[in-house]
Parts: sequence; structure tokens; C-alpha cells
Amino acid sequence: MTWDWSAVADFMPRFWDGVLVTLQILVLGSLLSFTLGLVWALGLRSGLRYVRWPVGLVTEFIRNTPLLVQLFFLFFVLPEWGVQFSALTTGTIAIGLHYSTYTAQVYRAGIDAVPAGQWEAATALSLPAHRTWTAVILPQAVRRIAPALGNYVIAMLKDTPLLAGIGVLEMLQQSRLESAATFQYTEPLTVVGIAFILIAYPASLLVRTLERRLAR
Repeated sequence: MTWDWSAVADFMPRFWDGVLVTLQILVLGSLLSFTLGLVWALGLRSGLRYVRWPVGLVTEFIRNTPLLVQLFFLFFVLPEWGVQFSALTTGTIAIGLHYSTYTAQVYRAGIDAVPAGQWEAATALSLPAHRTWTAVILPQAVRRIAPALGNYVIAMLKDTPLLAGIGVLEMLQQSRLESAATFQYTEPLTVVGIAFILIAYPASLLVRTLERRLAR
């Protein structure tokens, strides 16, 4: 077996298309997981049982079932009920929804870590509930949990190859298509593996830097 640089050159157009799709899924999935995770966290902290219990059941169910099962359910089962999206949209929703249940626990831990005196000070100043959350509690909570959220972004990146199972043309799927067309598997798969390292490792260094800066 010899390394063929011409195979790498031929794969590059497909590769860059796959990188673009992967980053699109990562960005949109992260935004969905962070936003929905905050909604779940607030629901879990609700004083109303008919809010807290259903949210708890939904998040536990999603968190304790495999992402691949959820992905297949959204893509193959929901269309039978009249709900259908493209493979890319379905994959983005699946990965964002799945990781939102993890970010919800991170948010909840960050909110619980805010000193009780901050709540008392907001009450003493007669701040309305929405101002208490947006101006006092959430800024302090997010400061504490930013590194943990960054780690989940890296985890989402490493799970994007699962979306190849429903035909999303991310990096791994592009390499599989190239390999099937040329019968050269080593070069495309190696390029994709290196690409994941080149994206994930700087991101992990950024998370560590952020963690050190916020700890000061």
C-alpha cells in the first residue's frame, strides 16, 4: 500500500464541502443546545410540579437514549406522522436536542452556584424577576459554566459523523462517497481524521484558556 497524493487532491473539493456542512451543523446545533438547555434548566427549577416533572421526564428520556436512535427516529419515523425535514435539518435538530439535555444540567449547576446573597440583593433592590435573571443571576452563572459548554461543543463536533447514517454530507460521508467512487479508502479517511484533530484540538486549547481566565 502506497500513499497517493493525487487521491488527496481529487478528494479536496468534496472535503471542503464536507467541512462547510460539519461547521454549519456544529454552529447551529450548539446554538440550539445552549438555548434549549437554558429553557430546560429553568423548567427544572420551576416551583410548579406540572412544569418541573414533565421537563424532567423529557430530558431524562433524551439524555438516556443514544443519539443515533434519536436521529433515526426523527428521520425515519416522524415522516410517517407528517413531520419531515431535510437530512441536514434533521441532523442539526437531533444533535442540538440531544446535547441540550446535558447543557441543561450545566446551566442548573451554574445557577445553583450563584451565592444566595446575590438573590437577596436583587430582592432588596426590588428588581423584577426578569431583571434578576438577566442582569444578576445568568451573567454570573454563564461565567462559571462557559468552559463546560465549550467542552460540549467539542463533543458535538466528534458526534457529527453519526449524521452520515441519514445521508448528511458531512466530512465522513464525503470521504465514504469518494472512497466508493475511487476504491481508495486510506487517503480520504486519513484526511478527515486529521481534519477533526485540527478543528478539535485548537478548540480544546481555547476552552482551557477560557477556563483559566475565568478562574482568576
